Amino acid sequence: MDAREIAQVRRFNRTVTERVGVLHDRYLGRDRPIGEARLLWEIDERGQDVRRLRERLGLDSGYVSRLLRSLETDGLVTVEPLPRDRRVRTVRLTEAGRAERAVLDGRSDELAGSLLEPLNAVQRSRLVAAMAEVDRLLTAATVTLDVVDPDHPDAEHCMRSYFAELRERFDAGFDPARSLLPDAGELRSPHGLFLVARLHGEPVGCAGLKLPPGAPAEIKRMWVAPRARRLGLGRRFLAELELRAARDGRDLLRLDTNKALNAAISLYHSCGFEEVAAFNDEPYAHHWFEKRITTPPSG
Repeated sequence: MDAREIAQVRRFNRTVTERVGVLHDRYLGRDRPIGEARLLWEIDERGQDVRRLRERLGLDSGYVSRLLRSLETDGLVTVEPLPRDRRVRTVRLTEAGRAERAVLDGRSDELAGSLLEPLNAVQRSRLVAAMAEVDRLLTAATVTLDVVDPDHPDAEHCMRSYFAELRERFDAGFDPARSLLPDAGELRSPHGLFLVARLHGEPVGCAGLKLPPGAPAEIKRMWVAPRARRLGLGRRFLAELELRAARDGRDLLRLDTNKALNAAISLYHSCGFEEVAAFNDEPYAHHWFEKRITTPPSG
């Protein structure tokens, strides 16, 4: 990795932490550090599962517990186990907590305004656009890819969401029973694999790879949730599956797709896939693609 890029990221981090005041124990002039304030912003009116809150913020469980105890002592939140499953704890804002969050919201608006106010209109537009791009790229960097069993709940969630979207987008709808869906066993080692993408612990995409003996590798059921699009996840899935197919000794990677999926078709072209004649009888496919791949160097 380029040392100059590392230095620029560190310089950016120092500038941001100084300008937004995270170095102070009294964040935004309140009697609490930024960690407690951040938790208050994440707890909505319905409350939050503590485990999901921890995953959303990427924090250690012990640290979250200490923050919650402090907020609870100040009367800003309540933390209670669910009656149906006492292992699951839910945190909710009290009236005082909602009032405190409202004050923090107001002071956050003032802080944002103080960052923009010294700049002229052109500079403000540039800064806001740059911040949006940084936010998008940092979000993309937090997405994880994991190999899971096709029967894993996150994999099943992605497939249900994928099928629901296809039913809406395909001209004649979509019936999984008519499609050439791979059996779960075809997407398990050694016959294949199934990837799930997660953002803040929540599944936001999936992609399968078939590795049939004596035949080209094949990508199946690649999907990205609408809220995770424009993060480069489709391209990342393709690169990861290509790498894994090459490591398995494959030199040809295939996939098929429907004419309604224009963004996917453009992605495949941009990633080096070439359109070829039909190589299967998938009733929902209108386009078939192949790509020659090479085994990565060892070491």
